[in-house]
Amino acid sequence: MVTTSQTPPRAATRPPRPSTKPNGQWKIDGTTPLNGNEEWKQVDDGLAVRERIENVYAAGGFSSIDPTDLHGRFRVWGLYTQRKPGIDGGRTATLTPEELEDAYFMLRVRIDGGQLTTEQLRVIAGISREFGRDTADLTDRQNVQLHWVEVESMPEIWRRLEAVGLGTTEACGDVPRVVLGSPVAGISADELIDPTPQIDEITSRFIGDPTLSNLPRKFKSAITGHPHHDVVHEINDVAFVAVDHPELGIGYDLWVGGGLSTSPRLGERLGAFVAPERVAETWHGVAQIFRDYGYRRLRNKARLKFLLAEWGPAKFRQVLQDEYLGYALPDGPAAPQPAGPGDHVGIHRQKDGRFYVGATPIVGRVSGTTLARLADLIEEHGSTRLRTTPHQKVVILDIPEDRVESLVAGLDDLGLQARPSLIRRGTIACTGIEFCKLAIVETKVNATAAVRDLEERLAGFDLPHPISLHVNGCPNSCARIQTADIGLKGQLVTIDGEQVPGYQVHLGGGLASQDRDEAGLGRTVRGLKVAADGIADYVDRVVRRFLDERDEAADETFAQWAHRADEEALQ
Repeated sequence: MVTTSQTPPRAATRPPRPSTKPNGQWKIDGTTPLNGNEEWKQVDDGLAVRERIENVYAAGGFSSIDPTDLHGRFRVWGLYTQRKPGIDGGRTATLTPEELEDAYFMLRVRIDGGQLTTEQLRVIAGISREFGRDTADLTDRQNVQLHWVEVESMPEIWRRLEAVGLGTTEACGDVPRVVLGSPVAGISADELIDPTPQIDEITSRFIGDPTLSNLPRKFKSAITGHPHHDVVHEINDVAFVAVDHPELGIGYDLWVGGGLSTSPRLGERLGAFVAPERVAETWHGVAQIFRDYGYRRLRNKARLKFLLAEWGPAKFRQVLQDEYLGYALPDGPAAPQPAGPGDHVGIHRQKDGRFYVGATPIVGRVSGTTLARLADLIEEHGSTRLRTTPHQKVVILDIPEDRVESLVAGLDDLGLQARPSLIRRGTIACTGIEFCKLAIVETKVNATAAVRDLEERLAGFDLPHPISLHVNGCPNSCARIQTADIGLKGQLVTIDGEQVPGYQVHLGGGLASQDRDEAGLGRTVRGLKVAADGIADYVDRVVRRFLDERDEAADETFAQWAHRADEEALQ
């Protein structure tokens, strides 16, 4: 296999420069707030706003909401105001949040580990149709997002969600977000360990815990027991990856400090082995380090990755052990290279002899109606379980062998393909300008049109592997543009002398996979930009060049080729 020598360094993020000003690290500088965001978080915790939403704002409507609650504390309960229709991307950076926002909300339903029942799915579908204009998106964090939600509806929405064991607690905000988990936990014939008990312990003990509800920024977690490394662990603040220790048996390899956005940094191993019964307390220790030592003065330097960049893995592990665990973690081996793709698309035998089926919508866009029909279809085929994935996919569990093809046909009718093209399979997109106040460019509509076009253009070509195409509406990388074969970062671009919505191109990024020894960030080529309506033209052109120039004898991947190719070939 060809290796890529041009892969950018793992530590693309640097700690803040030395300054005479405090960085807001509580254990070093004290807890005095150093900016307005930190001040309101100390005045009243975000968890407290639930009572006001139910008892005050739901009755008084949007106009009754306190501005600080609206733009700050609401996020802790999964609520963001959505973008007012008709405001073009050129005005995103010039208007205030109040000018950009509509009187409606995006609501994020938290689904830890991606685990759902058909009963729960049907409840989400009903909420979508009754309160969200039939909107629903599968996210790359295993959540479901709804739109057009009014504050008046929130008490009833929470009542319905919580009646079936779902919720929105800490789905957004400076808190521990959803815990990603292997979508095939407990059923895969290949997994080393089922991480569900560890996920359940973390969420039951620490989600909604007021001692962790004021972190410097968001805190992302991932746990997998599967050898395909199916939870994008390298870009989470803390992650646990199953490994077989030669002396201690099955446990987890501990990673910290990953994150993308405008200052991407891939996570690093601490070299520590964590036994299953120690995962929750180790997770808690890492979260407390972030709370106590994370930078709070500047929001753009407040993620855990900046602290890791300053300390390094050795010091981070020492502080974790000495100050938070009270014992030394054993040294442990790295997990082997992923054994296969982590999206679980296709038909796979479970360890009990039944099958799971992974299917992809285009860029995660579904609807409440589709989700309700999906629940019916699953039950008609003898199952009541499904999973969402970190790749905007859905996995149906527990299907008898003689019902698999019938299920696949039914999924096709819903626009959920179990045998998708390699372009459709590899494409994800963020919310984009349709609903997001930060976006500059449309994403899901553009990406969907590109996928359909490319499926026709490339139908006669034999792609060696899925080509990951990630489309983001702004520089913040919710769609993980730096870790895609082709990542498109939304911005205004100048083409033929005219400023138009478009994308900066990143090429050759990727997480560790069966074709890639380790994760690496994408390459940018100066001046390489694509108009918003030119995605298909560009991808068609660059993929054809890859197929013409790739080293077939070495089974060269797109990412490997993109890092070695001349800039002219990437235009």
